[in-house]
Amino acid sequence: MSGHVDLEKAQFLALRDSEHQGPLHLLNLIRLRERADYLDGREVRGIEAYQSYGRASEPVLARIGARIIWEGQFEMVLIGPRAEHWDLCFVAEYPNVQAFVELIRDPTYREAALHRKASAQDSRLIALQPRPGATRFGQFLAETRD
Repeated sequence: MSGHVDLEKAQFLALRDSEHQGPLHLLNLIRLRERADYLDGREVRGIEAYQSYGRASEPVLARIGARIIWEGQFEMVLIGPRAEHWDLCFVAEYPNVQAFVELIRDPTYREAALHRKASAQDSRLIALQPRPGATRFGQFLAETRD
């Protein structure tokens, strides 16, 4: 069974057309396949396919100014489905939404993304608006209600 792997057009367009200003943070949670699922049937481990994705996409990501700003190793779910686990957990920062749009449209990236699709069993890609200066739990909620 396959999980959520591909970017859905409606959600992509909603982000593209949003009023998001400034840097875009994308939380990435990825569960890898044991064996990659390439259309040509090649025998590659999921982690190896994802590493191919990283190598092939790195020049495009560097060109548009994207970078990893946080990475961690998954340990356990404290709130949510206990059986859930993620092999890769990181936050990528893009200078703005347009840089992410440029990435998705780039032909070199599209070719590299075939490795990501083959490697991922399930994933989450969650767009976040950075809130520099937040120092208290719920601070933003209190400020928006004033």
